[in-house]
Parts: sequence; structure tokens; C-alpha cells
Amino acid sequence: MVQRPSIEVAVVMRRVRQASPWQPWRWELADVVAQEPGFGSEPRLLLREGDDERWLYPGFTVELFRDEAEGYYLNATTPAPAWFVLWRLEDEKPKPEIVTLSYNEAARWLDAQETVEQVPAPAEVIEWMRTFAEEHYVPEPRRRKRPDSFKGLQDRFGNPVTITTEKK
Repeated sequence: MVQRPSIEVAVVMRRVRQASPWQPWRWELADVVAQEPGFGSEPRLLLREGDDERWLYPGFTVELFRDEAEGYYLNATTPAPAWFVLWRLEDEKPKPEIVTLSYNEAARWLDAQETVEQVPAPAEVIEWMRTFAEEHYVPEPRRRKRPDSFKGLQDRFGNPVTITTEKK
């Protein structure tokens, strides 16, 4: 089995009060933190103050994959590199599913209509990701676009067209 670079993290979700009679509160991503042995393996309540709640969801492994190197490169070169967390709402509680650093992977999740939020990643994680991306990312060579004046002419059916200046 191939050993990939990885780190263990935990996700912190926050319940926030809203001024809406239809939905009095909502869940949002609060933070992604390094996993610690004291976190355990089950979600647990960290804080409850009025309507504000914070829950810790431990036990996520963030692996770096060679075929996602472009996504790590894009994330590392943005002004605000971030963690991306895909989460779903189950029984009125958030359930984080996956944590990644790949910009492309997060974009695919968003295209699939999933709930994806981001929070800033710490400098040491960004440097770890940047080093991996620089080692494995190979930009595709740019292809020169041929000017339209060199393209062959076609009629509306796709057949080649010839132009002459001679009179018929």
C-alpha cells in the first residue's frame, strides 16, 4: 500500500442564532484544528451559551494525493489558502463528511450541490501543502491558438469552401 502524506484533524461546527421566524438558527463551519488524543472519536459539545453551540467532530484524515496536486497548488497560491469541509445536515445536526486542501476537489463537491465551507489554514499546513504541490504539480503546456485567418473556411454543412476571384 502506498503511504501518502497525511495529517489528522478535527472539525468545529457552530450553531448561530438568526433573526428569522422560519429558521431561528443555522449551522456553519467554525474551525479545523489539529487532532489531539483527548478529543476521542465521537462528536461532543464544546460550548453552549444561549443559542450559540459549538461541537467538535474528531477523527478526519487529510491526505495529499499526487493527482490532486493542481488543486493544492491553486489553494496554496491564493491570497487566503483554506481548509475545505463538506458537511451535511442530519436530524438537525451537522455531520462533517470530508476535509480537504484541494481547491479542485472542493469545486467538484460544489458542482454536485453539496454544502462546502472553508476556513483559513495555518501557515505550517500551507507550507506542507505548497511543498507537496511544487514537487508533484506539472502545469499543462499552453497550446498556441492558431489565428482564425489560417483556419479553413466551411459552409453551414461543414464542407470545405473555395473562394475565387475569377468570373464564371
